[in-house]
Amino acid sequence: MSIEKNVQIVKDFFAAIGSYNEQDLLALVTDDIEWIIPGEGWPLAGTYRGYAELAAVLKKASKEVEMKYPTPPEFMAQGDRVLVIGVATGKIYATNKPYRDEWVFDITVRDGKVAHIKEYIDTQALARASEMA
Repeated sequence: MSIEKNVQIVKDFFAAIGSYNEQDLLALVTDDIEWIIPGEGWPLAGTYRGYAELAAVLKKASKEVEMKYPTPPEFMAQGDRVLVIGVATGKIYATNKPYRDEWVFDITVRDGKVAHIKEYIDTQALARASEMA
């Protein structure tokens, strides 16, 4: 696939997450999708594989973490890899504590679908916001 098509697939994936259209989302990922969210001490940390785990973590995210994106992310690509650079702000619902997370997603596209995601995020900011008093 061309770099432009890979970037568009990733943009479509982010749009599907934003609207949480599960059918559109699953159509954009491989059946063996792997999503790595680093860290400890905050609700979404872990490695998620396959459709069921992807759907579960996105459902969990919507219930436990408020996320806003004050500026659109930037997309950079080479070959089958697309880097998405952005900032998220919000709060952890259980603690009502705010966070600011500058992040990079390293996404691999295979056969026209998202196959692998590894996040590079501010795990400390998210863990601090998740700490109970």
